[in-house]
This record gives sequence, C-alpha cells and structure tokens, in this order.
Amino acid sequence: MIFKTVGIIGAGTMGSGIATSLGQQGVAVVLVDTSQAAVDRGLAAAKKFYDRAAEKGKMSTQDADQAYGKLTGATDLSALTDCDLIIEAIFEEFSVKEDLFKRLNAHLKPTTVVATNTSALRVSELAETVEDPTRFLGLHYFNPAAINPIVEVVKGEKTDDTLFQKCVTFITETAKKPIPCKDAYGFAINRFFVPYGNEAVRLLDEGVGTTAQIDRVAQDCLGVAAGPFLVMNLVKPKIMFHAQRNLGPHGAFYALAKGLADRGDTDYEFEIGDDATGSAESDAIIADRLRAATFLPVLQSLDEDVASPADIDMGAGLALRFGKAPCELMDTLGKDEVTRIVSIVTEKYGHDLPASLAKVGSLRG
Repeated sequence: MIFKTVGIIGAGTMGSGIATSLGQQGVAVVLVDTSQAAVDRGLAAAKKFYDRAAEKGKMSTQDADQAYGKLTGATDLSALTDCDLIIEAIFEEFSVKEDLFKRLNAHLKPTTVVATNTSALRVSELAETVEDPTRFLGLHYFNPAAINPIVEVVKGEKTDDTLFQKCVTFITETAKKPIPCKDAYGFAINRFFVPYGNEAVRLLDEGVGTTAQIDRVAQDCLGVAAGPFLVMNLVKPKIMFHAQRNLGPHGAFYALAKGLADRGDTDYEFEIGDDATGSAESDAIIADRLRAATFLPVLQSLDEDVASPADIDMGAGLALRFGKAPCELMDTLGKDEVTRIVSIVTEKYGHDLPASLAKVGSLRG
C-alpha cells in the first residue's frame, strides 16, 4: 500500500465515509474533528456500516472488527503528524479550508501528501495555502463514500507528476475507480451534474413543470435512477447551492437559479407531489433543457481537457447512476441534434458553442 496511514480532517458524512472505505481496505486512519462528540459520531457511523455488512454476509465478523480496528479518532491536528496522506473533508467554503490548511502546515512532515475532498473549488487556489503545493492535490470522493466507487484525482498546477500518479494508484489499491482530472471548478462530474440540477430548479421557477414532472422527464431523457429534485432532497438543496455558486466563474449559464439563490444556505427540501403528468410540449422543453444543461458543461470540459469522454461517462454511470451517459448519448443523438440542444443555452447565456461539438458522433472513439 502506497500510503499506510491516512489522516482525515472532518468526521461528518464525507469524512467518516472515506474513513470507513479505507479501513475496510486495511489502511490505518486517524479521523480528526474539532469535538470529541463529532469524532465519536464518525467512528460510530463506520462501526454501524461494518456491523451491517457483516450481518448481510458481505464481510465476516472478523473482517468487520479488523476494519474498525484500523480507525482511531482525535480532536487535535497534532495527531496527524505521522500520517503519509491527509485528506481534508470539511465545509465547502474556500475561506474555511484556507484557514485549516494554514494551521495544518505546522503539523506536516516533509513527505506528507495533502489532499482536499472539495467537489467544486479549484485545487490550485487551495494549494497556495500549504507550504509545499507540489505535494497537494484533489481526491474527490463521491457520496456515499463508503460504497460509491468513483474518486476524482485532481492535479493542481503545481502538483508533482510522480506524486499524482502514485495517488491514482492508491485509489485503485483501495478498491475505487479513479478519474484523473485537470484542475477546473467542478472537475469532471460536478461540472455537469450540478448545473443539471440547477436547470431543473430554473424550470420549476419558470413554471415549465412541477418537481414530479421534471423528475419523471429526467428519468426518461437521461436514464437517471432518480430525478434531480429527489437527489437534491437527499444531498440537501443547500449543498447544491454552495456547489453551483462555486461554478460561477465558468460564466453566465452557471449562475444560481432563483429558487436556490433565494433560500441560500438554509435547511429545506423541495416538495415532490405524486402527480407527474404534463403536456407533451412541456415534456419536450424539459428534456431539451436538462440535456442542454448536461451537454454544454461536458463539451466545455472536453475542450479544456479536464477528463476523457470514457472517464466522464464512467463517472456519470457509477457515481451518479445516469443510465444514458452524456458522451455516449451525444454520440447516439448525433452532431446536428446535439448542436440544436446545446444552442438553447449558449444563445440564451452568451456562451460560444464548444469546439468539441465537431467530434460528436465519435466522442467515445
């Protein structure tokens, strides 16, 4: 194993999920949070996962005990001094992460690798807050991290090439599927998934369809296992608010939908009724808009060489459960139809048509 001891900062849903996954693969983990209560909750969540897996026969009782035995907790950053790799998994706000990394510098040995689990912030900007940005990168685990197989491995502008490749290998060693990514707001997967959800809220704001109708059309036109409103309720709309806001530098199309912006960082859920009916005309508008909101960011990220079409589709299928992966779907629809769909948003928001449109029909080779 490339990294024998991993420190995780943040014992919430993501941090405890990453710890759970690594412990199951035999990696020693130090889980750190600001309070003992938070640490205890994180460790308890891991134990509950292992115990349930043992009850269902997915792992033996002995393996469950050994996995949990790999996890320890602490409330001080000094507990991370001997770690080979440290993964930050705290609140998705640049200033909060920046403050943490500045405080963490005093507790790092020269060979320690530091990673952020950010889902949308630029790794290169966060890297400026650590003493050695060559040993800093993004390791973005998807929720639920204990079982979701996808991890985006994000190379910052100053990340050492050899170290980056070692981290890709480590992700494979720990039973995950890595997606190597160039640094960009949203990376490969949230670059399109978050705007797709944002566009669903716009459609609701405009009265084009109800939450239930939009979810139904999304399941049909993109083959998603669950529609955008159900998913947003599961991850919490305020998380989508922060993620979409972080994508703002990509341009006008990425501006927050009014329905997200107005309620901001508050605790709420979208009401999803039982009536998913709608007219054929509104269904067609919803399908076009949701596909446009997915296709445009994917094509832009291909223009920027953020990730390969195959990896984007793998992430869409395994991390997000898209039955119709975006690059494959675009190839199936063809260049003319995809151009028509994408033009719906490029014309409205003043974006150029992506150069990658010329490759539609053979994006997947």
